[in-house]
Amino acid sequence: MTTLSDHQHTDDQHTARRDATVVPPVPASAANDRRSVGLDAGLVLLRVVLGVVFIAHGLQKFLVDTIPGVAAGFGGMGIPLPDVTAVVVAGLEVVGGLLLIVGLGTRVIGALLAVTMAVALVLVHLPAGFSAAEGGFEYVMVLGVAALALALTGPGRFAIDALIRRRH
Repeated sequence: MTTLSDHQHTDDQHTARRDATVVPPVPASAANDRRSVGLDAGLVLLRVVLGVVFIAHGLQKFLVDTIPGVAAGFGGMGIPLPDVTAVVVAGLEVVGGLLLIVGLGTRVIGALLAVTMAVALVLVHLPAGFSAAEGGFEYVMVLGVAALALALTGPGRFAIDALIRRRH
């Protein structure tokens, strides 16, 4: 005697077989490779854009505002050792930006830039509120979080860091 549940079970098996022949399953490794390439491409975009922004800000400190001008501004904001800090921050922005672009030392550079942006957020921009247009913290927050994201995730496989890791 055949029951309704026996028919249902048989129908489910036929449906499963029919579905499997219409749309073959994608091997897990191929799906993971596509996701991985997308992730790595996204990390390249993040590294390059963030690197360019930091380079531009560092070059502005060196070439437009000048290091003595930046140091005077830092001193006025209460940043300790402003003469040293101005050079360190401007240098980190230029060299760190270049290193982000090529993906070398990404986690360390990302962490250093994130800390720099956190200090700028707290000491300079927080009192002005959220809006960057009014000197607020939104822009440095985005830069800092993006740098922190790279520190946490690493550069992806399209980077010098990944090439070094593969060789070891």
